[in-house]
Amino acid sequence: MSEELTSMQQMSVGQMSRRSGVPVSTLHFYEAKGLLKPTRTHGNQRLYSRGMLRRIALIKVAQRVGIPLAEIGEALAAIPPDRKPTAAEWTQVSARWAEALQQRIDTLVRLKNNLESCIGCGCLSLGECPLRNPEDNLGKEHSGAVLLEQDKSKGG
Repeated sequence: MSEELTSMQQMSVGQMSRRSGVPVSTLHFYEAKGLLKPTRTHGNQRLYSRGMLRRIALIKVAQRVGIPLAEIGEALAAIPPDRKPTAAEWTQVSARWAEALQQRIDTLVRLKNNLESCIGCGCLSLGECPLRNPEDNLGKEHSGAVLLEQDKSKGG
């Protein structure tokens, strides 16, 4: 491949920042987290392939919907960092994220529904309130929001 063609397909960190709309510091952060793998020049400057634009867009969208960077990294690990995902690769990633997002949605809906009943009362003293745990009695046997999680197992 000619040097001219290679230089047209690769961008400096500043060029990548402008094209992706992501600050240089964020690109460096993504690299430190293993989400991006730019190549280096002989002078140790980062070079990003054009395919990384799509990868950065995917990272930003996933972050916007609440997917943690660790999960993003796991999902993107099987996709070479210098190109956009194939349709098959994207199908696998999106299915995985759709399931995780649905679980979050279900948890948030349960929380919202339980909060509404407490807002009507205002005192948080309802005996059946899943948000109330006096003297941490439930904490002796379990950790976390036990009653809220029990609602989940009952399909509520």
